[in-house]
Amino acid sequence: METIIIIVFLAGYLAITLEHNLKIDKLIPALAMMAILWAIIALSHMDVFEVNTALRELEPTHIEEILLHHLGKTAEILFFLLGAMTIVEIIDYFDGFATIKGFIKTKSKTRLLWLFSILAFILSAIIDNLTATIVLITILQKVIRERETRLWFAGIIIIAANAGGAWSPIGDVTTTMLWIANKVSALQLVEHVLIPSIVCMVIPVFVASKFKVFKGKIEGELEEEEVVPKSKYGAIMLYLGLGAIVFVPIFKTVTHLPPYVGMMLSLAVVATFAEIYSNSKFNITNVDGGESEAAGHHSPVHHSLSKIELPSILFFFGILLAVAAMESLGILFHAAGSLNEAIPNTDIVVMLFGVGSAVIDNVPLVAASLGMFSEGMDAPLWHFIAYSAGTGGSMLIIGSAAGVVAMGMEKIDFFWYLKNIAWLALIGFLAGAGTFVLLRDFVLNA
Repeated sequence: METIIIIVFLAGYLAITLEHNLKIDKLIPALAMMAILWAIIALSHMDVFEVNTALRELEPTHIEEILLHHLGKTAEILFFLLGAMTIVEIIDYFDGFATIKGFIKTKSKTRLLWLFSILAFILSAIIDNLTATIVLITILQKVIRERETRLWFAGIIIIAANAGGAWSPIGDVTTTMLWIANKVSALQLVEHVLIPSIVCMVIPVFVASKFKVFKGKIEGELEEEEVVPKSKYGAIMLYLGLGAIVFVPIFKTVTHLPPYVGMMLSLAVVATFAEIYSNSKFNITNVDGGESEAAGHHSPVHHSLSKIELPSILFFFGILLAVAAMESLGILFHAAGSLNEAIPNTDIVVMLFGVGSAVIDNVPLVAASLGMFSEGMDAPLWHFIAYSAGTGGSMLIIGSAAGVVAMGMEKIDFFWYLKNIAWLALIGFLAGAGTFVLLRDFVLNA
């Protein structure tokens, strides 16, 4: 039966990878794969195990217990993401991100390249790389009218956003997964991955700044009137929302509670101010009746919840529980052993994870790594996985959420990106990986 399990998993994985060719949203194969895998396990009465990381061995358990265990771990990630997404949507409701355009005062293409790259790097570490890319490309479209030039900027923004998300526990879904699974701590992740991520961003931007396309000045005048947000509370909500998200790792460090608890507290605070600043008051728990239904459309919280990308949440739910099925059967545990025998150098294995994340989604890759390796919290392996999975996806435009959304917003051609941007992402990835290894071996562990 294990052969059938592996075939179903690989088939689902392939369908997720080829979602653009099949024109089927990846949440569909993810959910189907998850349900089928657990159904096969239940109907076949297969033995399931829990990985004992301390003893590095498998311990038998019951399917109800292990499924509930994995559901709880998955729910921690999903509720964390729901809270973060809602805060971001509340900021957008007040047009808070328009405040960022006020920082853009130059018309020099080279300076704009560095400015957008630095903004992408910092923003993605706070509001995640996907949202940062959406915000900055929206601003980019208002600043640069020439599409060909804009494509180059968008390509570099993808690299910078993915690099920025890799060193922050709240900057990328994969780093969030490692953080919530207690594989990395916030401070140690920053200490070990920040400098490699900076190198991963700076090298491609520096090389690109020498290109002819980034020389000279942009044509036309900057649209000063668009710098002011549509809401007078835009700037307040931007700084409040970003501060609330940054507060979450601090809350976890102080209380030792799961991150989603801190995120819910941050959401409650931001939502409170959003309701105060809104023209109408609305009780989110009362949506019965025509009057409340109508009033709900004026509530920033209700509006923001309706804008959340539930397909992404469902995809994470499906893929994480599908990988959990493989882990519960001990397949990933044994696969790790075989991989270590075939490739004794763990650094090469992790870098292959990074290259693989450019071809297939990095979420299942990191989810699989959680079941494959049993190293303790803050082991260098987990920091390297966070870096590789977070930045490796930049090498193909379909290799990261930031790339996919930029592809949609700017209609970037896959082969244009492969020809012009992929090699920049590759040298950045390799330079950052080399920096990580040097820091690990000669500086941080000295």
